[in-house]
Parts: sequence; C-alpha cells; structure tokens
Amino acid sequence: MDRALLAVQSAEGQRLPNFAAHAGRTTERLLRAAEPIWEGYLKHPFVRGLGEGSLNQDRFRFYMLQDYVYLFEYARVFALGAAKAREPESMRIFAAYIHQIMEGEMALHRSYMRRLGIPEKEAEQSRASLDNLSYTSYMLRISYEGGEAELTAAILACALSYEYIARRLLKQYPSSVSHPFYGEWVQGYSSLSYHEENEKLIVLMERLTEQSPEAELSQLAEIFVNCSRFEQSFWDMAWEQRA
Repeated sequence: MDRALLAVQSAEGQRLPNFAAHAGRTTERLLRAAEPIWEGYLKHPFVRGLGEGSLNQDRFRFYMLQDYVYLFEYARVFALGAAKAREPESMRIFAAYIHQIMEGEMALHRSYMRRLGIPEKEAEQSRASLDNLSYTSYMLRISYEGGEAELTAAILACALSYEYIARRLLKQYPSSVSHPFYGEWVQGYSSLSYHEENEKLIVLMERLTEQSPEAELSQLAEIFVNCSRFEQSFWDMAWEQRA
C-alpha cells in the first residue's frame, strides 16, 4: 500500500500529510495485513460510483440508513473504550470520539437524509441488515472480551479505511469533491479535521502496543483484517441493497 500516493490536497485546500503519517510498527503491520482487501474497496462499484458521481441515489439512500444505524453501535465501542481506559489520556480520546461521531459524522448523515427526504423518525426506526448486525456484533464482542488495544484495532479498520477511500477518490477523481451530491461525502472523509482525529487513534494504538509480544500483535492484525472484511461486506450490502 503506497501511502506516499495519498499526500493530496484536502477538501479545505490544505496539503495533507501522508496517509497514516504517525503509523509505527503496529499500524503498519495492520495496514499491510489488510492491503489486498483495501485495494478491493477502490474497485468496488459503489465506491467508484461515489467518485464518478454516477452512483444510483436509491443505493446511497439504503447505505445512509444502514450507516446511520451502524454509527450508534460504533459509538458504543468507543464508550467501552472509555470505560476500559487505564489512563486519563486514553479515556479523553475515546470520549472525544463519541462526540465526534454523534455530532460530526451524524451531521453529515442528517444533511444527506434531508436531501434524500428521509424523516429522522424513519432513520431511527431502521433495522440493521444482517451484514450490518454481524459487523457491529463482532466489534462489540471484541470490545467486551478484549482490552484497549483489541478494541482500537477494530475501530481503526473503519476509521482509517474511510479516509483512505476518500483520499484515493479525491486523487483519482479531482472533481469528486465538488460533485453537487456526493461531494459532501468525499469532502467529509478527506478533510484535515477527519485526518487529525485518525492520527490520534494511530498514536494511541502505537502507545498501547509498545511492549506487545508477537502473539498479541498477530491477534490485533487478525481483528483488523476481520473488520476490513466486514467493511467489504458493508459495501456489497449497500450495492445490492441487501437486508
């Protein structure tokens, strides 16, 4: 995975650092382990449609409703991280990310829902698809059973892959950020603010695993790969509108 390719202009017109600029031995290992899966994201018709601006809005509508449901469970993972944190700084990072999800990412979703004519009540009553439920159930199980490092590995697969996808779309389709409909999605996940939040998670992961033995690092890579596979299934689900 050539992260040098991802030093692109952010949506705000600022030069972003290389993708995962603060990655150390652990994050680099996770990214290498999932590289074939992540490269597959870029070839996915749903992802390409976002970049080209050709994605059918019915598919995007289904995706947004499922992602809205997903984000509540994703926030619960961070809440478990705050509960399990052994140091105040870790607790602050996990707690701050709950706010970022509920007020930042949710704001993007609510904006799209208004444009798609989706009442908030409909979104709140949406049921998770089987793929969605399987993904969030796995993340929550890892969070309950594991420690901070295992939980962070599960989080990173989602957080980093969205930045990776948005920045690759921005590089491949420079006009994607100004598309009248999908540009807001590309802008949100390729933004400098989103990148900076991800860098905090990377630094946390490296700190949590400074003394981790090989067996633990291998387990973290397995969690990261599994969550990356669930991300692939999420794109499949959205494309096929699979309940």
